[in-house]
Amino acid sequence: MTRAVGVDLGERRIGIAVSDSQGVLASPYAVVERSGDPDRDRQALADIVADVRGEIVVVGLPLSLSGAAGPAARAAADEALALESVVGVPVETFDERLTTVEAERRRRERAGGGSSGRGGGRGGGGAGPRASGRPSARRGGVQPRGAAARAGIDAEAAAVMLGAWLEARPR
Repeated sequence: MTRAVGVDLGERRIGIAVSDSQGVLASPYAVVERSGDPDRDRQALADIVADVRGEIVVVGLPLSLSGAAGPAARAAADEALALESVVGVPVETFDERLTTVEAERRRRERAGGGSSGRGGGRGGGGAGPRASGRPSARRGGVQPRGAAARAGIDAEAAAVMLGAWLEARPR
């Protein structure tokens, strides 16, 4: 049984997901706004890992649709290596292709299909889970726009990626 922490690295935000203590279910947990200081951002992630008693960190690897590792995947792999020296637990990478698209689809389903946004990129919309410990900004069927919507999707994408990692692990 392992508590895992999923990390979706973005240019402006880092989505965080956490598994249950049995290592079966992944849930959106938080979003860390990039500070511009990689060491400070890594320390913020280390603090979260310690707070949730994470035993492994899984960093999303943004491979291309063909499976090739481009510049973003190489940067994520480098960040995973740097993070491992700070968090004090093993860090590995896992394919995150299409996680944002899947996260947006799930959010639209939960909201009753009420989004007309087109899927794909990191800037997509949808109702936010608890990205900052506060309830979702969605009220009365209104979908949040702007930073709140994007922040929620980052944590949701981390949960999709972590869930796929949990399913792929040998039991």
